[in-house]
Amino acid sequence: MTGDEKQSRRRGLSTWTTRRWLRVGVAASLAVLALLGVAGAWVLGRTQSISDDLVDVRSPALTSAIRLESAMLNQETGIRGYGLTGTPDFLTPYRQGLTEEKTNFAQLTELLHDDRAGLKDLKTVRDAVTKWQERFARPVAAQPSGSPSRLATERAAEGKRAFDDVRAALSSQQERLRAERLNARDDLMATTALRNWVFSAIAAVIVVLTALIFEGLRRGINRPLERLGADARAISGGDFDHPITLTGPLDLRRLSGEIDFMRQRLVRELAFSEETRLRLDAQAADLQRSNAELEQFAYVASHDLQEPLRKVSSFTQLLQRRYGGQLDSRADQYIDFAVDGANRMQTLINDLLDFSRVGRLHNAHQSVDLDKVLERTLSSLSVAIEESGAVITHDPLPTLVADPTQLGMLWQNLIGNAVKFRRPGEAPKIHITAAREGELWRFTVTDNGIGIAPEYADKIFVIFQRLHTKDAYSGSGIGLAMCKKIVEFHGGTINVDPEYHDGARIVFTLAPEPPESPGPSTMPEATRSVTEQAR
Repeated sequence: MTGDEKQSRRRGLSTWTTRRWLRVGVAASLAVLALLGVAGAWVLGRTQSISDDLVDVRSPALTSAIRLESAMLNQETGIRGYGLTGTPDFLTPYRQGLTEEKTNFAQLTELLHDDRAGLKDLKTVRDAVTKWQERFARPVAAQPSGSPSRLATERAAEGKRAFDDVRAALSSQQERLRAERLNARDDLMATTALRNWVFSAIAAVIVVLTALIFEGLRRGINRPLERLGADARAISGGDFDHPITLTGPLDLRRLSGEIDFMRQRLVRELAFSEETRLRLDAQAADLQRSNAELEQFAYVASHDLQEPLRKVSSFTQLLQRRYGGQLDSRADQYIDFAVDGANRMQTLINDLLDFSRVGRLHNAHQSVDLDKVLERTLSSLSVAIEESGAVITHDPLPTLVADPTQLGMLWQNLIGNAVKFRRPGEAPKIHITAAREGELWRFTVTDNGIGIAPEYADKIFVIFQRLHTKDAYSGSGIGLAMCKKIVEFHGGTINVDPEYHDGARIVFTLAPEPPESPGPSTMPEATRSVTEQAR
């Protein structure tokens, strides 16, 4: 084979896939094993055939031939004794011999039905026996008993010759049967040795095939996969510039190429992601700085608004006390409007400050017993509860890791709303439940108040969203928005149960522990001082 032919053959084999290698290997192995199986089956069949012939034909045939000879000797002895003495007792072995003769002839006929030579020898024996019986045995047996047979004496020489022919035929038959049995035994031994060699060869070929398959799988599949795994580990370790080596069958090389293409794309994506991250970091820094400035502005503005608002409120109240009733009714109405507006503005600013502090100032997470927090909340709402005649019950509440101040604000807003939005002429009944739901705690606050229409179920959690006028129900519209912010800060959700129609049912969840440790406030020191002053 020339160098070009070898190179062409290698190129041809390099286009084989793992499936094709496996198919060819399995087909070749099955072909070899099939041939070995056929050879083994033939040897086993040959061994069984010879063994069956030896055990079922040759040995029984020789035994029957020997018994036939014994039966003929019994006949000859009995006839000869009867002919010489005329005693009937000598006919007994003769008759027994006749019975045994028929039995053995039948057995030999059945055993040798496929053996022409054996049947020929059996016919020779039968002819010799028939001749002796017809010429000597039967005529002598037919003579009257009591005295020696004259016929036996006259045909003694002829009978002896005829029986010698029987003996010669029997001896020839037995010698042939012994020779055939010996040949069959020799064939059995030779076939057994051949069987052992064939199965030894089958075992050796199976071992060689196993070794070849193992080595082929190791070189063709395991080694390329190990190389691919090593390259993948190098890349996963951070060496993204490490190339993937293309080895093994065609499909494994394609897989390696696709992984290398993915690596190159990941390198490009990582470069782009790094650039994007740098830009996002810069934007986050700008946003953080902007938020800090906005917080400072909000608190400074809130603080600055407090002083003029207090002045407006104080002087309008002073105006109301000093000049109330001295002017006309329209002036008194205007003064009342001014006082009410100043008070509501001050309440709104304070609520906005509390809303902005959620998750930023009150973030001291600790173990909180919600039963005790609820007791403090009910104590602070005792006046409203007594005036309304509210009945508040609750299940045993758990202990969570949370901000106690924020959870107090949560209970105060939810229970305060349940008391405030009661049905006219009916005492509020409020029940609080708590149950574990997966990794969270699920709470419900159920009342028998005026309820919430389904179309407003989401609107009520938006800041400044009110469903009633301030004349009907007081408030700034921030309470439930603050509840939503507190619950989400503690890793939960809050909503209205749409299936409850006998009032309102607020459902919310809380995590047993905070979802993440809140970081320190980024509010500048100046802003914090202003905050403390505003509080």
